[in-house]
Amino acid sequence: MSWQADKAHGEEIAYQIASLGHIEVTRFFSGAAMRLDGVMFGFLARGSLFLRVDDVNRPAFVAGGMGPFSYSGRTRTVALEGYYETPADVLEDAGALFDWCRGAYRAALLAGPPKRKARAAPKPKPKPAPKPAPKPAPKPAPKPAPKPAPKPAPKPAPKPAPAAKPASASASKRTAKSALKPASKPPAKRKQT
Repeated sequence: MSWQADKAHGEEIAYQIASLGHIEVTRFFSGAAMRLDGVMFGFLARGSLFLRVDDVNRPAFVAGGMGPFSYSGRTRTVALEGYYETPADVLEDAGALFDWCRGAYRAALLAGPPKRKARAAPKPKPKPAPKPAPKPAPKPAPKPAPKPAPKPAPKPAPKPAPAAKPASASASKRTAKSALKPASKPPAKRKQT
């Protein structure tokens, strides 16, 4: 049955037991819940009325051959022991229906609000072995003062050219100047015109 059909059936029942108080019929999963003063005392699912039970009114449901609401879970069938199906003969008698619904409302009030399932506590993590107190870190040895960079070795003086002929004074000056110039730099080339 659809939820709309269960809601329509719930509104018919609410009309029959109107002297109990204002009953709201609201959506409840794929069915319809019946609430009086905000307290859910029954619901309709698959075309049947399931009412709240406790130790006082449960024997009447069992005597009528009725059992708890159940549904198929992923791995097993789950039964809700708090709600039992209402016998057909009770649904046909408005006086009996009123009495059974009043008993279900009383059971719902005594049961209180639904209890939330506690989440599984996380598994305690094994405590690591206590670590010994940390030893104070030894002071690092002072760094030695940086050594000055070694001085580059002096460049050897170029070997003097063997003396051949006595040269003119200007030639000897040129040779003397070139001897003073560093050997690593080649002499500049002159542009030819």
